[in-house]
Amino acid sequence: MITYEDFAKVDIRAGEVLEVEDFPEARKPMYKITVDFGPEIGIKKSSGQFTQNYTKEELVGKTIIGVVNFPPKKIGPFFSEFLTLGLADEEDKVVLLMPTQKVPKGAEMC
Repeated sequence: MITYEDFAKVDIRAGEVLEVEDFPEARKPMYKITVDFGPEIGIKKSSGQFTQNYTKEELVGKTIIGVVNFPPKKIGPFFSEFLTLGLADEEDKVVLLMPTQKVPKGAEMC
């Protein structure tokens, strides 16, 4: 088990999706996304296997949730700068975590 103090070290924020691109170099179908986490965190890039539930067009402008304080991770030729959070649905397809109401860019999980 972890302690609350361990969990509190994870910086989970809301960000607005600015751009979504295909990631043809990935082994599995993936998107590369650019997200604005507000003035404190800034703009970061990531990738994820959520192509089955979302089109590129419908993701742009959406608010998603991500962990912004992990070190960058190399995925093929791409460096992911944050971890996009999601859950697997009944068919094991990724459903992104998204607020149901408007929150500011960079809002922290509380």
